[in-house]
Amino acid sequence: MKWSEISIHTTAEATEAVSSILYEMGANGVVIEDPEVLYREWDTPFGEIYQLSPDDFPAEGVFVKAYLPVDSSELFDVVEELKEQLAQLTEYGLDIGKANIAVNDVHEDEWAHAWKKYYKPVHVTDRMTIKPVWEEYEPRHDKEIIIEMDPGMAFGTGTHPTTILCLRAVEKYVDEGDRLYDVGTGTAILSIAAIKLGAEHVLAMDLDEVAVRSAQANTELNGVHEKITVRQNNLLDGVEEPVDVVVANILAEVIVRFTDDVYRVLKPEGVFIASGIIQAREADVKKALADSGLVVVETILIDDWVAIVSKKR
Repeated sequence: MKWSEISIHTTAEATEAVSSILYEMGANGVVIEDPEVLYREWDTPFGEIYQLSPDDFPAEGVFVKAYLPVDSSELFDVVEELKEQLAQLTEYGLDIGKANIAVNDVHEDEWAHAWKKYYKPVHVTDRMTIKPVWEEYEPRHDKEIIIEMDPGMAFGTGTHPTTILCLRAVEKYVDEGDRLYDVGTGTAILSIAAIKLGAEHVLAMDLDEVAVRSAQANTELNGVHEKITVRQNNLLDGVEEPVDVVVANILAEVIVRFTDDVYRVLKPEGVFIASGIIQAREADVKKALADSGLVVVETILIDDWVAIVSKKR
């Protein structure tokens, strides 16, 4: 199958608006190539994505790219519609820059593998490294925990701030012999980390069938599948057995809906690690935790993202 890659050269301030237009036109996701990341100063070396090439970024402005299943007969109409919607943004006082549109045909197999060049080993902590399965990597020390990942079509490569926050909290709060629930597991990266840190068993759950298959494949890839049960499930519905830790790297809107269930399944002094929370929703999540009887013990931040650790007293 052929896809059309549509690339728009715009400004950083217009990135969100341009992305929204592309989503409305049928894109399942967008790629943002912003040269700002090449020169960003990180507070810590952990979590940095290495080996970014300046050749992949514009000299100025931002490239916003999307992939649409559009054949050549429809392409002219799509581009014209896109031009009209971009022009409307200027009416709202938004600087869209050059707004040049470029179109390329992409075969599905090329698209499926092109993103891999951006995904390199990531040092999450001094003790833990996430390694894509296709990359060679030499451990920095003999106690290093290496998690091999093949993200496939699911989220959770280990490079997003919300995942890094969760992994650091898992390293800090998961003890030898703990039993966990991983809610919204994605690629099972948090479950795999917990087992490699000494947990006894994890029940990893996701509503998405694609994520479930990806999670199962990654647990086998890391040789921990005997200690991780992966199943399709909606949050903690139907889950009863008390556990030591619940982890959830999902949206704040979802977290606030099941804090009562988290309290129900946690043992006394059990820990709930919640990530995927933007700072603007931090207070809402903390209120929901308190209303359910959970006590916040730590808040961890990276940029505008927050992870909240709470306990059942």
